[in-house]
Amino acid sequence: MRILVVGSGGREHALVWAIAASPIVDKIYCAPGNAGIAQHAECVPIAAEDLDGIVRWAKTERIDFVVIGPEAPLVAGLVDRLESAGVKSFGPTAAAAALEGSKGYMKDRCAKWGVPTAAYGRFDDATAAKAFIRDRGAPIVVKTDGLAAGKGVTVARSIEQANEAVDAALLAKHFGDAGSSLVIEEFLEGEEASILAFVDGEHFVTLPSAQDHKPAFDGDRGPNTGGMGAYSPAPVVTPALQREIERTILAPTVAGMKAEGRPFKGVLYAGIMATGVGPKLLEYNVRFGDPECQTLLMRLKSDIVPALVASRDGQLEFFDMRWHEEPALTVVMASKGYPGTYAKGSTIRNLDAAANVEGVAIFHAGTAFKNGALIATGGRVLGVTARANTIAEARERAYKAVDLIDWPEGFCRRDIGWRAIGRLQNLPSKN
Repeated sequence: MRILVVGSGGREHALVWAIAASPIVDKIYCAPGNAGIAQHAECVPIAAEDLDGIVRWAKTERIDFVVIGPEAPLVAGLVDRLESAGVKSFGPTAAAAALEGSKGYMKDRCAKWGVPTAAYGRFDDATAAKAFIRDRGAPIVVKTDGLAAGKGVTVARSIEQANEAVDAALLAKHFGDAGSSLVIEEFLEGEEASILAFVDGEHFVTLPSAQDHKPAFDGDRGPNTGGMGAYSPAPVVTPALQREIERTILAPTVAGMKAEGRPFKGVLYAGIMATGVGPKLLEYNVRFGDPECQTLLMRLKSDIVPALVASRDGQLEFFDMRWHEEPALTVVMASKGYPGTYAKGSTIRNLDAAANVEGVAIFHAGTAFKNGALIATGGRVLGVTARANTIAEARERAYKAVDLIDWPEGFCRRDIGWRAIGRLQNLPSKN
């Protein structure tokens, strides 16, 4: 098979890395890719949002299968365009991708299907939004309706902070069209987890649980980011809780989308809050999470390509996947200043030594080669990922690799996995 992966982040590097291990793949391309992806695939200088360019190139190069990583081209309809051109693709159509493309659409569908989620309101008027906030009180959550690269969510601890988030989106237009409408919802108490599933339009295969770390700094302080680290499995997701998530959240969503004539195919990512009254859906993403993808694929034993193809072809009903029992953990290294303003072009050294740490793989996000040197070109730059016998050991390996990387202009959280390790340390003895 000749496969094209679309995207340039750590998620896409992990996908390329996993696809490269498949014996049924002859050639891998990535558009546009990055310095790490270039180790496994031929990078093609076409932007992920250049739908015309991707379709034209895929047809010319006789690509057998396209795997789309980021959400923006999915929401824009890249799968529709490729399939219309006769190119098989992994991912949802634009109609199905609305589950992520519009948080309001997602919330309305959850209400219709009885999927447990936070109480909410939808607003495009600042005065009405602030009245809702005043009536509900704080803490409260303010979300842009459209795509905002993981940065359109404000967990407001005060009414004043919530009102500022409303003004930033609706009046100051900080998020452009993505913030022209807001979803404002109740704050849910509990512990978050990520549940991903391959979906073929009717059936789904659930992947192991994971947990992301959104805030920029240790102790879950600072602004939200696209994700500063992840681990899998998440101890908060017991087998019983996972079954409940499948029954009350995933199954009605997959059935509901099919009933509405928008069958979902691809990866459906459910952001879950484990509350005292059961799991509740925080949000849906319509693609692999980043960095959850890196963490999960580090644990994958099976060939990923048949799973991707089966999702597209509607053949998941009796599909099974094999996973390493050992947990995995990813530490994201980012440019100082991220998720705000950051400099580009700094040099990253000693990556080979870091990658030689036992059980470690390093996935590139914002990197490029310039004059023979590896340079940082983005906010999130590297995903240092490790697998080991325990989450604590995986974290130790990941940070050992991090500490070998010579990049003064970068930073990372030093507490990835703290919830899992604390939870496991506090379990009663089996003796």
